[in-house]
Amino acid sequence: MKLTYYGHSCFAVEVKGKKLVFDPFITPNELAENIKLEDIEADYILITHGHQDHIADAVELAKHTRAKVISNFEIIEWLASQGIEGGHPMNHGGAFDFDFGKVKYVNAVHSSSFPDGSYAGNPGGFIIMGGGKNFYFAGDTALTLDLQLIPKFAKLDLAILPIGDNFTMGVDDALVAADFIQCNKVMGVHYDTFGYIRIDHEAAQKKFADAGKELILLDIGKSMDF
Repeated sequence: MKLTYYGHSCFAVEVKGKKLVFDPFITPNELAENIKLEDIEADYILITHGHQDHIADAVELAKHTRAKVISNFEIIEWLASQGIEGGHPMNHGGAFDFDFGKVKYVNAVHSSSFPDGSYAGNPGGFIIMGGGKNFYFAGDTALTLDLQLIPKFAKLDLAILPIGDNFTMGVDDALVAADFIQCNKVMGVHYDTFGYIRIDHEAAQKKFADAGKELILLDIGKSMDF
């Protein structure tokens, strides 16, 4: 599988020939100034929760790609009110088989509201099982014992975890999370974008390495295979 990082918590993964884009937040992100929204291809857009830094470009990206959006019920209803029809609503604990593989919608401990402050349902994360590989995107979450359920659903090849602290898990909690989900290969997201969540890259990666794990910090616009 090929993963491309677009900054903050936005990335794309190619699964069985389909392009999945997660939490589109590009145009307001100064660190992603070299990424052009119109250049991004998507067959599916997956959204973990309604905060601006995860949904800012969802309507525009869905319009120009005609991608199907997968998210919780409230976000799909909100997108329909913005003219984005045909989304696929999910809720916690549910799973569905798509043409690229199986998606399970799992818990995240955070808050969630739309940019206007209205209710955006409960936040979540996604386990993606397809193309012979499994990966987990936690979305924005605190360290929670619910993470221990993840390996009961899938043996992970990669986990995408928030590491910026303040609003989500930090590096130390992400290390514990990696144990809970039984995955030693972690890609960090939700860091550096704002002053509150800047991290020391070298120190963070050393903590993971000292624990026998790998923390991947991709440059914005770069890709990797896993």
